[in-house]
Amino acid sequence: MKNKVKNNRSPWIRRTAVVIGCLLAGALVFAAYLLMGPNTRSFGDKKYFYIPTGSNYQNVLEGLQEQGIISSPATFNLVAKRLDYPARVKAGRYEIKKGMSNLEIIRMLRSGRQSPVKLVINKLRLKEDFIRLVAGNLEADSASLKAILEDQVYLRQFGLDTNTVMCAVMPNTYEFYWNTSAGKVFDKLESAYNIFWNESRKAKAQALGLSPAEVTTLASIVEEETNKNDEKPVIASVYLNRLRTGMKLGADPTVKFALKNFALKRIWGAHTEFDSPYNTYRYSGLPPGPICTPSARSIDAVLTPVVSDYLYFCAKWDFSGYHAFATNYKDHMDNARAYQKALNARGIK
Repeated sequence: MKNKVKNNRSPWIRRTAVVIGCLLAGALVFAAYLLMGPNTRSFGDKKYFYIPTGSNYQNVLEGLQEQGIISSPATFNLVAKRLDYPARVKAGRYEIKKGMSNLEIIRMLRSGRQSPVKLVINKLRLKEDFIRLVAGNLEADSASLKAILEDQVYLRQFGLDTNTVMCAVMPNTYEFYWNTSAGKVFDKLESAYNIFWNESRKAKAQALGLSPAEVTTLASIVEEETNKNDEKPVIASVYLNRLRTGMKLGADPTVKFALKNFALKRIWGAHTEFDSPYNTYRYSGLPPGPICTPSARSIDAVLTPVVSDYLYFCAKWDFSGYHAFATNYKDHMDNARAYQKALNARGIK
């Protein structure tokens, strides 16, 4: 009789064990899915998620939902708390790829593994242009950056002032983390500027009787005068010859900068009378600072100019982008009349 009761219990125990085993297996599968299963919404191959400085976990969770990044906030929240992410939020710009799991997203956010921003600096003319470029690509706010560019005491440590500060903004591609502060942005640019100005370039500048900032300022005029790299050393020689002989530079681009009118096609007498220290028709020597951010090619053109007696140049009448050079005013006026005739023929005012 006892054996019979025992045998009757065996199937029940086996069935219970199977059910428990299935439940455990299901729980493991569910747990694995929470960790490893995809939890991104439908978007392209990748999307960037920004966590501003000072954000807390609730801000992150709301941002992930509002920006359409995760499909299940509940599972994300469950895994995030298990991994202690709420106490380890780090600001930055993060690349979320399609199909990423909760585990992948949280590990990346928790470690602060950001995707850097490539800041491409080309020719800029005004401080405001630089501020807009940085503020449009990084978290650094425009007010903080403007304050740095206008702080004489701060800039003095770099051998710069509010007029020459844009010398440090050299065209190039720079990598920054999105949440880099305004001060750190400028520090990196200034560091690159110092690397560029190696002993060889400094020696060449000294031989010309110019400081690096003065070379950059002159190079900014050359940069605005021509896009032809092979012509830049010739144009640089004209301006260096004028500086040596005491002539005013009389550079049209400085007038445009003074007027803040970069769309001018022709410079007339009235324009050259505009009173500004940047107007090299009115004031002798170099302007107080650069009128744009010149390329390395333009700076090196000033440092290694051709040897010439040229004192004048004007654009060629064929609109090739090149210039006609002259050693005397008479030949220059002949070149200028030919160009002005071509302008008139095209109705350019």
